[in-house]
Amino acid sequence: MIRKLHTEEALPMNLLLLADPSERLVRDYTTRGTCYVLEKEEKMVGVYVLLPTRPDTVELVNVAVDEAYHGQGLGKQLVLHAIQEARQQGYRTIEIGTGNSGVNQLALYQKCGFRMTSIDRDFFLRHYEEPIFENGIQVVDMVRLEIDLI
Repeated sequence: MIRKLHTEEALPMNLLLLADPSERLVRDYTTRGTCYVLEKEEKMVGVYVLLPTRPDTVELVNVAVDEAYHGQGLGKQLVLHAIQEARQQGYRTIEIGTGNSGVNQLALYQKCGFRMTSIDRDFFLRHYEEPIFENGIQVVDMVRLEIDLI
């Protein structure tokens, strides 16, 4: 079951930090966005945040699934839920960004209908103090993707 995180509930920081190692940035965008959690057996095992960015546009940020639950299609379930939620809320566009080395994420997002639109060069060098590595590759650039919802 995927549901909106209640305001009195603590952020599932253990999950959020799987997708973004900066607690400072996570706390910043979770205060401006809406956090959704996926529960299995009364345990939070997945998360995403919808963050309004511009008129009619929302960004899907921080899609994460507990590593013990990988390979079960939960990431796809979260992304499809986010698209449906954005559409129901009246947004015209949903955007997402991921690191240049996130081959699994890039495949997932495209399978869910996202199309690549741009590359934000050196994004991770500008916004993160420590280098980030994924799949043996340094995460340097942000690959931006989007879906038109109308």
